[in-house]
Amino acid sequence: MSLLKILIITDAWYPQTNGVVRTMDNLGQQLRKRGHEVKYITPKEFITVPMPTYPEIRLALNAWPKINKMIKDYNPQVIHISTEGPLGFFGRKYCLKHNIKFTTSYHTKFPEYVNTRVKIPVSFSYRFMRYFHKYSQSILVTTNTMKNELVSNGFNIDKLKVWTRGVKHEVFGNGEKIKDFKGPVWIYVGRVAIEKNIKAFLNLDIDGTKIVVGDGPQMSEVKKKYPDVIFTGMLNDKDISNYLASSDVFVFPSKTDTFGIVLIEALAAGLPIAAYKVPGPIDITGGTEIDTLDDDLKTSALKALKIDKQKCRKLAKQYTWEECAKIFESTCAPNY
Repeated sequence: MSLLKILIITDAWYPQTNGVVRTMDNLGQQLRKRGHEVKYITPKEFITVPMPTYPEIRLALNAWPKINKMIKDYNPQVIHISTEGPLGFFGRKYCLKHNIKFTTSYHTKFPEYVNTRVKIPVSFSYRFMRYFHKYSQSILVTTNTMKNELVSNGFNIDKLKVWTRGVKHEVFGNGEKIKDFKGPVWIYVGRVAIEKNIKAFLNLDIDGTKIVVGDGPQMSEVKKKYPDVIFTGMLNDKDISNYLASSDVFVFPSKTDTFGIVLIEALAAGLPIAAYKVPGPIDITGGTEIDTLDDDLKTSALKALKIDKQKCRKLAKQYTWEECAKIFESTCAPNY
């Protein structure tokens, strides 16, 4: 492929730390290594307000005049719209107004997420999502399971392209044990929030030590309610890798994630996955020799204790950010 001038528009960006931000950041790094020119339009360049129920996400105000000028001045060959927020909406508006091709990505089970927060009917949210992504040349989704779910909710199957994620193997495959916690050691890494179903993990009646790495709106509540759990707060990748190296099983209670980068990072550290039979876990460990997924989280956790750590590392090797960038390249819709 010839070298391209690529614009990525995303409402999710630092200082947030979530799967969307990490994906877009690592994608850009890999695309630049491959010789492409990459620019981002993010909330950092706008006046913003906190998103209701998720204040870490900043929503851009009065974005149209500025984003209109930014896109025009940069004159990209490729436009990718990563999120369905204000910046994504106005990026889409610019493309449609000027008859410019663009691609989009679908990172989160947004309709289900919204339903857990404010009880807006899932069918209503899917109607909005179909409208937003309708004119995209390609809609990048994390897994085949997610692709099938979107087809069942009215998306055009011909536009849906499976786009995997990567792992920094040099970091997560080389963690150092912090200390010997009372075993077995069960760890969760992610946002401490209702949509992550974290209480399903915290309420598990199992021996050993539970560790929660991350922060979020439920943190003060759960720290008081679960005094025996170790809460580390936010950590950098190296420190996370050290906690993973000190643990026995990674517990993933979420039912609304479309993939879960933390899952493959845990596998790279040699940790088996305890999770429900839902999109994300199904696509990563389902049907493999380390599959311990179950409709009961405790059952899954106990099965995971018996898994060989080397088999986890072996499975993780197939996930790289370089491959993620190659797939992205193959779906680009250049405007020459």
